[in-house]
Amino acid sequence: MGIELGMITIDCADPRELAAFWTKALGVEVDQDYEGEFLILRPKAGAGPVFAFQRVPEPRTTKNRVHMDFQTEDRQKEVERLTALGAKKLDEHEMPGVAWTVLADPAGNEFCVAVHG
Repeated sequence: MGIELGMITIDCADPRELAAFWTKALGVEVDQDYEGEFLILRPKAGAGPVFAFQRVPEPRTTKNRVHMDFQTEDRQKEVERLTALGAKKLDEHEMPGVAWTVLADPAGNEFCVAVHG
């Protein structure tokens, strides 16, 4: 027995609006749309996690307790691309061997873009 990651589901006020940002950010398409209430983004050829967005009535009120970390070869270029898509840059951090930028998607969900080395 055991478990494996099925998908990462993000609560939000407008799943279609948030999916529009993430499809461009991740280069994926909406795989399933349940009348705008629940959308599933599936990566091409099984590369990467499945993301879902579900409508909830309450707004996000505090900092995310869980967030996604993405890595890239060119952090600055990716941060610029993501902010042009609608992300907001929140902070930057560095420590020996890794540097990362904290961003928020259009719904305020925080995520990081890092470069190692």
